[in-house]
Amino acid sequence: MTEDDVSIPVTDSPDGDATTADGDAPDTVGGDDSDTVVGDDVSDTVIDRGRYDVLGVGLGPFNLGLAALLDGADADPDPDLEALFLEREPEFAWHEGMLIEGVTLEVPFLADLVTMADPTNPYSFLNYVRERDRIYEFYFYETFQIPRREYDDYLRWVAETVPTTRFGREVTSVEYEAADAGAGRDGADAADGGTFVVEAVAPETGQRYRYRADDLVMGVGSRPALPEFARDHAGGDAPLFHTADYLERRADVLEADSITVVGSGQSAAEVVLDLLERQSAREFRLDWLTRSDGFFPMEYSKLGLQHFTPEYTEYFYDLPQSRKDDLLPEQDLLYKGIDPETSERIYDTLYERSIGDRDPDFGMLATTEVLDIERLEGSYWLECEQRQQDHRFALETDAVIFGTGYQRPTPTFLEPIADRIAFDDRGRFRVSEDYRLEGELGGADDAGGRIFVQNAEMHTHGVGTPDLGLGCYRNAVIIDRLAGREVYPIDRDTVFQDFDVEQFADHAPVRTDAPRSPSLDTE
Repeated sequence: MTEDDVSIPVTDSPDGDATTADGDAPDTVGGDDSDTVVGDDVSDTVIDRGRYDVLGVGLGPFNLGLAALLDGADADPDPDLEALFLEREPEFAWHEGMLIEGVTLEVPFLADLVTMADPTNPYSFLNYVRERDRIYEFYFYETFQIPRREYDDYLRWVAETVPTTRFGREVTSVEYEAADAGAGRDGADAADGGTFVVEAVAPETGQRYRYRADDLVMGVGSRPALPEFARDHAGGDAPLFHTADYLERRADVLEADSITVVGSGQSAAEVVLDLLERQSAREFRLDWLTRSDGFFPMEYSKLGLQHFTPEYTEYFYDLPQSRKDDLLPEQDLLYKGIDPETSERIYDTLYERSIGDRDPDFGMLATTEVLDIERLEGSYWLECEQRQQDHRFALETDAVIFGTGYQRPTPTFLEPIADRIAFDDRGRFRVSEDYRLEGELGGADDAGGRIFVQNAEMHTHGVGTPDLGLGCYRNAVIIDRLAGREVYPIDRDTVFQDFDVEQFADHAPVRTDAPRSPSLDTE
């Protein structure tokens, strides 16, 4: 499963000594989590929380992994980076609506927050089961794919243990000060690339906070994407929603006489399977539609997985952007298909239900796009088109669940510095190979003024961007840049496949100066 970082703009708990709006106390790092507020209206008071080397915005698995690697680093010398990570939500949450019973993570447990970069890190999954007194239970579990609910519990354990995570603070604006605008942390010279001034608010109280940071790392996640024509029908208790809300809404939707699931990715398939397993007791009609050409499995062979490696990331990054844009749609099944086990369970359930010429009261139709929705007398009518036949029809259903993916809008808190950020001709971030936003910001070797991104660079770095297994690699690159030296080794030679001709030629008897055999050159 891909990551899709939890929550969108972000949050923190207090980190420095509380100060009044007048800034009576010096900027500090550390301190307790109590707020000292002066004035009757907290929204009129800005509490200064001090200055940091790096400030993380958003706390999904990727930024949480960065926090864990920074805190657990055993490098000599220590990276000595003062960090803080802010999250909007009051507590850690990761795909809560899809923590379905019996569903497993689609990557091995080794793809935790730290192991692929540092197997000895105290925030590893193995140390988590040790701390939870489950090491022998896990030993006898004998599988690499752990329950998704346990992965969520592991993430919560890390979020509660790492001292640099702060919840309940939504970042509202980021501004940029040039390098000569002030002194750095602990009185040092200002960062070469400038300083960020970050303001956040506590959603529950309206209290405002200010932070300064030499560098930022954005991991603000994505939002469930509903088709535009469906948005007016969603919300409240309406039996039309995204798979991201499935567990919260499941009890209600099971009361329907008919349910339609739209989409053919892993989330949609997991919802279909869960509904199928409950269908006999509830006796509802279940239909499954997708505009894709079929309900295809995700590529999960050992050779296919070599696309989720540092080598392929480097290879893809070096391709022309136009070639990347052509290539990505052809790689959907590397990360958007259905897990083979889920696919098999759906088929096996339908097979068993059909014994004795019984009707499983289930329908599935591919190459079919839902074009519009109308609510009429307690039912939804879906206007559909089977694209290969150019055949339009209307489907009546009582409930609709959309597994139509996620979108990643540009965070509004970047608006004050938007003119400093470089975008491509499609309005996407221009991202350097080391995961920095390009533009009028700090450069690779500057000591500040840089914004790094997590899971916002698929168009530049390829299909491995949202993969949990590559999170440690990206974080190792970012940490080494933040520290200005190697803290974690950057893996290079990790797979048997070559992607680049020059690399293949290093160990194969090929000619790179001409595409023909030597004999043809003499004719």
